[in-house]
Amino acid sequence: MVEQQLVRRGIEDSKVLAAMREVPREAFVPEEERDNAWNDCALPLAHGQTISQPYMVARSVELARLRPTDTVLEVGLGSGYQAAVMSRLCARVIGVEIIPALAHGAEQTLRSVGYDNVVVRISDGSVGLPELAPYDCIMVAAGASTVPVQLVEQLKPDGRLIIPVGQPMQTLTVITRTPAGIVKQEFDQCVYVPLRGAAGHA
Repeated sequence: MVEQQLVRRGIEDSKVLAAMREVPREAFVPEEERDNAWNDCALPLAHGQTISQPYMVARSVELARLRPTDTVLEVGLGSGYQAAVMSRLCARVIGVEIIPALAHGAEQTLRSVGYDNVVVRISDGSVGLPELAPYDCIMVAAGASTVPVQLVEQLKPDGRLIIPVGQPMQTLTVITRTPAGIVKQEFDQCVYVPLRGAAGHA
């Protein structure tokens, strides 16, 4: 997967590639999808959600430029796979999931594979998690029609927000909070499940 799907498509960060090699994606997919765990595609989860395509996970994490001291808020924890990958690159991941059953399943999987620097919260992640803010990075694993202002406000100085924006097709977008103001950069076209919650899709 790493050599054929990631390196060949331009993922260059050696630390991201190492994390993708380390984390067992098959542990985070439903049992009936285990044979497809390393395919270059999203896979279905319960409640109409998905585990993202490996390339999109690697690309998003590469754009996040995570540092060993960073605290990351992930909006849309899902199965916990992307949180597990990020946990290899930063100090702490706080995964927020609006669907309780998914949150409980992700927490169990993360514990079973030993990723103890991921904290799971059941909450409306579209408005962030203000009680634990600010964050070095906020990673959104669902498509938003616009960038929720609440998430931008919860970034530290020089913090990064990575979020797919648009509908029905989205653009992977990086928002950086700099001393001079907000900087917006647009990257890959993508399709994620809709962001749920007060600042998400109706």
